Amino acid sequence: MPHLEVQMHNAAQKAPESGIPNLFLKNIWVAPAERLCVPQQQIGERQPTQPCILVVEDDSELATLEAEILRNHGYIVTTLPSGELAITALHRAVPDLVVLDIELPGNVNGWQVLQALRTLACIPVLITSSSNVAVRQYIRSRGESRDTLDHLPKPFPIQTLLKRVKRMLPITDQ
Repeated sequence: MPHLEVQMHNAAQKAPESGIPNLFLKNIWVAPAERLCVPQQQIGERQPTQPCILVVEDDSELATLEAEILRNHGYIVTTLPSGELAITALHRAVPDLVVLDIELPGNVNGWQVLQALRTLACIPVLITSSSNVAVRQYIRSRGESRDTLDHLPKPFPIQTLLKRVKRMLPITDQ
């Protein structure tokens, strides 16, 4: 797995001279991903028929439930409880889909995670949130299709989560 380089910087400073665009976030510089791969796995371990999903959810019970259900349906799932950890993981590896809680605790919320992700890749993101109006306005303002950015209001039935994930995942190797 590519080595993740994290260095402290003042926002006015430039990142190390690598010619690669940098992401500044609360005085932490994170080196961009060197290649696309599966979080917590090596490239060679992943089967082409096993899509990788990153679940970013601070509610540990909900994250565990989502992950177990998705794994039982053949997906490789990584769960993370915070925006900071999500951004770090996304710079290491880009999954096939992200299930993203917008209302995350700490210094980095879900909107910031989405913004950081969009600088890396245009993969599908399923936003989970109880604030329907703000999410719908954001989605409309971005001009993305429901295939790349969608909203699943909390609380939601697990079957609806599964249907959305299946619809949003790109069809590969068929």
